[in-house]
Amino acid sequence: MDYVERHRWPAAVTFDGGTLDCGNGLLLLIRKHIDPLVDGQLLEIRSQESSVEEDLPAWCRMTKNELVSCVRAEGTWSFLVSKRTFVPPAETVKRPAAPIASVRSAMPLPAEVKPVVVPSSLPTIAPAPAILPLSVMGIGSWPRPRWMLQATHEHIEGRLAESEFQRTANDAVQLCVAAQLRAGVDVVTDGEQRRDSYASFVGALLDNCQLIPVTDLLPYVNDPVEFERELRALDVPAETVRHPAVFGRLGRSHPLALHEAHFLKTVSDKPRKVALPGPYLLTRTMWMECISDRAYATREALSDDIVRVLREELFALLADGVSLVQFDEPVLTEVVFSQSRGNRTFMCGALGEKRDAHEELRFALDLLNRVVAGVDTQRTALHICRGNWSPDESVALRGDYRPLLAYLREVGVGTLMLEMCTPRAGELEVLAALPERLRIGVGVVNQKTSHVELAEEIRNKAEQAIQLFGFDRVLLNPDCGFATFGDNPVSSAEIAEKKLSAIALVAAQLREKYRAGAISGGATER
Repeated sequence: MDYVERHRWPAAVTFDGGTLDCGNGLLLLIRKHIDPLVDGQLLEIRSQESSVEEDLPAWCRMTKNELVSCVRAEGTWSFLVSKRTFVPPAETVKRPAAPIASVRSAMPLPAEVKPVVVPSSLPTIAPAPAILPLSVMGIGSWPRPRWMLQATHEHIEGRLAESEFQRTANDAVQLCVAAQLRAGVDVVTDGEQRRDSYASFVGALLDNCQLIPVTDLLPYVNDPVEFERELRALDVPAETVRHPAVFGRLGRSHPLALHEAHFLKTVSDKPRKVALPGPYLLTRTMWMECISDRAYATREALSDDIVRVLREELFALLADGVSLVQFDEPVLTEVVFSQSRGNRTFMCGALGEKRDAHEELRFALDLLNRVVAGVDTQRTALHICRGNWSPDESVALRGDYRPLLAYLREVGVGTLMLEMCTPRAGELEVLAALPERLRIGVGVVNQKTSHVELAEEIRNKAEQAIQLFGFDRVLLNPDCGFATFGDNPVSSAEIAEKKLSAIALVAAQLREKYRAGAISGGATER
């Protein structure tokens, strides 16, 4: 690294990291200060920690920010970093940068820690429209318009006001719901238009949590070289995917999805489904050594608060009349299948600590059952898939549901929304012995392909499910969402609508067939 006596250009923002190193909170502070800047603006980072001299240039390379210059004097450093590429102004500003002799003491935390307020009681559950047999619905996510993605990034980075972001998102939700209604769905979602991804969005809403790009995690992982290789191999631009970092006890002073449900009710009177990241997924995501262990002694202690905030959100959604609250737990398949692959395939959903597969499944089962305890099972669901960040089927996990059967038999929800169309999910017959209390949302189209499945293909899969589970227990859906990560949808909105339309057409034919058979006595439900 080349050193200068003084920085040639003044910084837009200066902050003092004191003695914090990159693996112990400094990156959280950098992220907090650099996000609100526009591309090309300069951030001055002052430090008394010698390891930053080596680690900061590596962070700049990973995050595609530019290290412009560095001043070193008597155990203190001043780094001038440009957000993205730096373009020098036509004329050099003559005002000299401030000397770095007055470095303050290290900040103990990256932001003010908010006190946690635990509600004294949970909201009363309200009635909701029933979800009928063979109901058609999406899993959750829907491709965001380009202007919605831009608004999301600007909002996360503090450059777009909350009110303007919500107005923009309302427009995107209306387009998404209109497409679902044209397709003929029976249950609507808002397409997760306000979320950067299916899970990390909670990091921007929970108290004492901060969203950081997954590239910022390099100093925290056990094998940085391997982690960097995995990031380069992903179809998703890693610098655009955010990861929640916990620096204090989690609290829910703002709703996670209730505002989404509120607006959805103004757009359609059909039954509403809202998806939330599951408690095991969030625990695995948020438990990161050198970050979360400042606030929690163990991941079990962290999981207790995750269960609490999800339970609060669940009851608030049910009180609003949401028909189905779905918990996404795709990392369950990473638990049972990834060891044979020898690598991580779920990115930020599987970065945290993982133990023996049997122990992990029991832990995951306990967490979800605590969240849904005492709730009408017909209004809760679990979604499981094998990875949905790339249309390339070869990079996702594969294996049937046998290793998860014990978990599925005991889970306290009433509906399973399962990936079943892709050959990677194995045979449907594996699930034949599941308890009759469970409805099965059967994936009958593959959201990753541009090919729109023929009616015959969809009908064959649906008929097979009806024969296995009974007409009353079957729902129909895609294998997963169409845009799990906002910046990397696996499908277009046009293809998504066509696929839902194809399912809805078959569902209408099957309802007529099986209801007519039940009336005439000429057909059975099994």
